[in-house]
Amino acid sequence: MILDHPLRYDLANELHARPFPSLTAPCTAVYLAIKQPEDAASRDRGKDRAHLIALLDRYGAPHPQPGATHYFGTLGRYWLKWEQHTEFVTYTAFTENLSERPFDPADFSVFPEEWLNEAPGKRVTSALIRVEPWTEMQVAADRFNDWFVPESLAASRVLDDAGVMAGDFRIDQSGQLRFGVFVGPNTGERRVGRIVQRLCEIETYKSLSMLGFARAKEIAPRMAELDAQLTGLMDQMTSDAHSAESTLAGLLATSAELERMVARNSFRFGATAAYEAIVHDRIKVMREERFNGRQTFNEFMMRRYDPAMRTVKSTERRLAAMADRAIRAGELLRTRVDVERSAQNQKLLESMDRRADLQLRLQKTVEGLSVVAISYYAVSLAGYAAYPLAKALSLSKGDLTAVLTLPVVGAVWWMLRRIQRKMH
Repeated sequence: MILDHPLRYDLANELHARPFPSLTAPCTAVYLAIKQPEDAASRDRGKDRAHLIALLDRYGAPHPQPGATHYFGTLGRYWLKWEQHTEFVTYTAFTENLSERPFDPADFSVFPEEWLNEAPGKRVTSALIRVEPWTEMQVAADRFNDWFVPESLAASRVLDDAGVMAGDFRIDQSGQLRFGVFVGPNTGERRVGRIVQRLCEIETYKSLSMLGFARAKEIAPRMAELDAQLTGLMDQMTSDAHSAESTLAGLLATSAELERMVARNSFRFGATAAYEAIVHDRIKVMREERFNGRQTFNEFMMRRYDPAMRTVKSTERRLAAMADRAIRAGELLRTRVDVERSAQNQKLLESMDRRADLQLRLQKTVEGLSVVAISYYAVSLAGYAAYPLAKALSLSKGDLTAVLTLPVVGAVWWMLRRIQRKMH
């Protein structure tokens, strides 16, 4: 029998771990997303589960399995869906009741204030979603005009006319966003749950991707300063008023800071691109059709959301381009410094060659003088040694010295040459 990969069942079950909730109209969904402000991806995930268990204990609800990343169970008169993601956790509470006052802040009391204050993170977004049965288009249109800001309202028929969803993406006085959904009598429970789930995901990933926009605005002033510094340093490269070494030091410092900015922001910008893609995918699968002449969710995002995402992408590309430009400028300047140092070394070698040549000439001169001096003393010694022979040969002292001079000088020169060859 063939053996299964140890992760086969875990990976297969992961695809079915987060099903859409089954909802019937009327109902209310209360949604909350929590994220740590910094380093959320490397947070202690045990604190997320501990916070969930603290909420479940308040209602006497059963606990999730150890190490679970999702949970679905009863919470008093609510059904609670909890999910743990890479950077955040979400809580969605569903109830079959509708408050008399649309989007009543009391609906959010399912999450106690004391429990919210103990959250291991900050609220990224929260929303109240009101689901009502479909009656007439005009009734839904009037409700939407009453519930939302008309200037920001986005509304559309979705999932082949299974329902109508609307929202203005504005935070009300109680701190919640509002979404309204009207569904037809033939719309299934899972389809209703799909509409609600997609609305929660659109809002969550929209909010998370806007964190990248905030980061882009935050670093924009410093990027402008570094851009000006980089341009100035590159101008110095063609000027003789500044030394290449000082310009290179400035370029290296600027390049290092740009690389640090790239490293610190790469995760945020990468996550923003991923979240943006999810937002558009979630809207696309809703198969929107225009409702009562209102802008669709896709048109709302195109006008108000996409420009922010283009700003993030532009900032990311600009930052990468600046870092590359600094690296290229540094390489060019290092090349220039190397060329200048090579020229200096060449001049130094030429100067050393001239000094060596002068030393060689001086050495040869000294050697010549040494031959003369040694020959002088050698001739004198040879003359004294051969003086007794002068009388036998009837030679005067001067004649004897003249006879001995050439042989002695030749012998001295030969000996010095031999010594030099042995030394070399």
